[in-house]
Amino acid sequence: MTALLNRFFVFLFYRKTLALFLLLSPLLLWLGIVYLGSLFTLLIQSFFSVDSFSGVIKKEFTLESYYDLFRLSTNWDIIFRTAGMAFSVTLMSGIIAFPIAYYMAMYAGPKLKPVLYLGVMLPLWSSYLVKVYAWKLLMAKEGIITWFLERLHLMSVLDYALSLPVIGGSSLSFSYLGMFLVFVYIWLPYMILPVQASLERIPKSLLEASSDLGASPFSTFRKVILPLAFPGVVAGSIFTFSLTLGDYIIPTIIGNSSYFIGMAVYTHQGTAGNIPLAAAFSVVPIVIMMIYLTIAKRLGAFDAL
Repeated sequence: MTALLNRFFVFLFYRKTLALFLLLSPLLLWLGIVYLGSLFTLLIQSFFSVDSFSGVIKKEFTLESYYDLFRLSTNWDIIFRTAGMAFSVTLMSGIIAFPIAYYMAMYAGPKLKPVLYLGVMLPLWSSYLVKVYAWKLLMAKEGIITWFLERLHLMSVLDYALSLPVIGGSSLSFSYLGMFLVFVYIWLPYMILPVQASLERIPKSLLEASSDLGASPFSTFRKVILPLAFPGVVAGSIFTFSLTLGDYIIPTIIGNSSYFIGMAVYTHQGTAGNIPLAAAFSVVPIVIMMIYLTIAKRLGAFDAL
């Protein structure tokens, strides 16, 4: 048996292409059948329709589901609201993550850096639902955030913010601002790590050359560090943008379930039983992400992953 295995491995050693195919075939089968197959099935079902009388799905090619999706202004509101939240979360995550990643890459010593890595990754080890419900308790009317704002006499500012349509809600735990805070907290590590990795790859000789040529620290940052680290920022934005775009748990727990794409898909598929319309809704974030990934690729984000 051992001699047969040795002959087989020797046979593969001289046939690199076959060895690579056998090595990757399980992954390719999983990706092709389970992932791409499910997306293809989803796309096909979006071209079906539901009989208005019997409620039975008619498996005939039609654009009725897409017509129902785009003819209602409320659906457009859901799409723009979701994309706006994803963009806002991505922007804020980048603003918060860059200084943290910069310190980790440029200033943290060999003893401090593992501690910072642990601090960034530690929230990823706890349950997603536990973190969301913990934030809901923190932001509740009886929570510590409200108590802290009361001690600082800032409750009037919060009440005024909650009265605005763009933030509005009965409390911070039932508002767009609350969703925004939870989204940023949940996805922030996915922004920090790619940015830190891109900063680590910047040769120190470039920074020394910039200093030797008389550039100020701000000029070095603006003309050397930021352009070289920008692909890492775009790479991190892929995670924060896509994860926010497709999430339905945080909008359900913190906000109104009908206001974002994820819960619109869940509602139409489950409660209403309109699977074709739910599939059409699901195609929207896929199209958005395809456009986003095309832009990210042109900006060099894939080189930073």
